[in-house]
Amino acid sequence: MKRQMIDAMSLDGRRKTRAGALMNSSVDLIARARRGDDDAFRLIFDRYARPVSSFIYDIVGQREQAEELTQKTFVRAYRNLKGLRDEQRLSTWLFGIAKNVARESIRTTIKDRMKVAIDDHPLVELSDDRPTPDGTLLNNELNRIIHDAIGDLDEDKRLVFSLKVLHQKSYEDIAEITGFSIPKVKTDLHRARAEMRRRIRPYLDTSAAS
Repeated sequence: MKRQMIDAMSLDGRRKTRAGALMNSSVDLIARARRGDDDAFRLIFDRYARPVSSFIYDIVGQREQAEELTQKTFVRAYRNLKGLRDEQRLSTWLFGIAKNVARESIRTTIKDRMKVAIDDHPLVELSDDRPTPDGTLLNNELNRIIHDAIGDLDEDKRLVFSLKVLHQKSYEDIAEITGFSIPKVKTDLHRARAEMRRRIRPYLDTSAAS
């Protein structure tokens, strides 16, 4: 009798787990958020905020700015949930919004800098708040060099490289996020990888020799 009760409880637990998983699937979260369920959208934020912030950081190169733009991305997503097609993957849609938000920020920064230059005032560089690498921490130093190299790529290559290499997006997802054709995505990725290897190789060769 006890064994039957344990089996029944175990089965009930598995059912509840499956039900919870279904309730927290992207499709269900979107549906609940569209109905005004703030808890559902909070779960969406918790699930995707970190990769979205990392992607924006790859574009703008500043941690604090990336965090601010991540908040802006999710505010815009919340306001435009009705524009999300049911067949469209939530992460792809969010990355598309993040790309637009980051690009708008860059364009605003460029305009502000141009206005300052035109007004004949000293041009103030944006501060780089990335941590100063400790010479004894090789991984931190390499990460800094990689991020600097990514920042030196042109915008199209930087987007494609970040999405494919750092965020493991498919060519189809990248094409949807960026609006590029798949052939362009592949070409830009190939060129970005070649440029990254060229920029990082001297550092790796020096490390290997030391």
